[in-house]
Amino acid sequence: MLFDRLGFRPQFWPTVVAVPMFAALLGLGTWQVFRLAEKDAINSFRAERAAAPPVDMAGTPADLAPFEFRRVRVRGTFDHAHELYVYARSQRGNDGYHILTPLRRDAAPAVLVNRGWVPRDRKDPARRAEGQVAGPAEVVGYLRRDPRRGWLMPDNDVPGNHWFWFDLPEMARSAAMPEGAPFYLEADTTPNPGGFPIGGQTQVQLPSNHLQYAITWFALALALAVIYVVWHRPPVKPR
Repeated sequence: MLFDRLGFRPQFWPTVVAVPMFAALLGLGTWQVFRLAEKDAINSFRAERAAAPPVDMAGTPADLAPFEFRRVRVRGTFDHAHELYVYARSQRGNDGYHILTPLRRDAAPAVLVNRGWVPRDRKDPARRAEGQVAGPAEVVGYLRRDPRRGWLMPDNDVPGNHWFWFDLPEMARSAAMPEGAPFYLEADTTPNPGGFPIGGQTQVQLPSNHLQYAITWFALALALAVIYVVWHRPPVKPR
């Protein structure tokens, strides 16, 4: 046989262990390649939408797909008495909260606006009174619909007004929005009076490390194959 001529005689238990491991490593590497393609498509979509000029949105369109992740312009009056606080880290890694405030609109359902991020010591509205703008306001922001709940995120503390993920129906109820819009806005970088909240917290491009992960899994599969072959080669006999 070919294996005999090459001096290669696979042993039962090493083969039973190595073959499934090799297949699993190849599968993980292939999955990362697919995830890379998927992430690239998402980032391309986001970049294209983010580069488009803002569009006016007076009401709530029946089809939100054309507006997904686009910058839209809405007008209304902020209802600061019904602020919601979403625990979040800033893009620089600091602990704090995103401030979500209902924007009451004439002849249209109210919409939640993520006005931006504040550090922990600015959660109390009294500590950022200048930013509690009164009267008519215009907001330009990214239209978002996804709930963004990670598998490790805890449940929202609705009575305590402490949120970890965007449960839009529950948020609408807590913010006294009986006909709340099925989306929310993330305000752009337009500064608020007093500097807080800090807008422009939208992460336009998602991080993508899938190529490195794929290379790692494929490299481990190759290393396992080399070890398997070397293990089964007969020792070299001295002359």
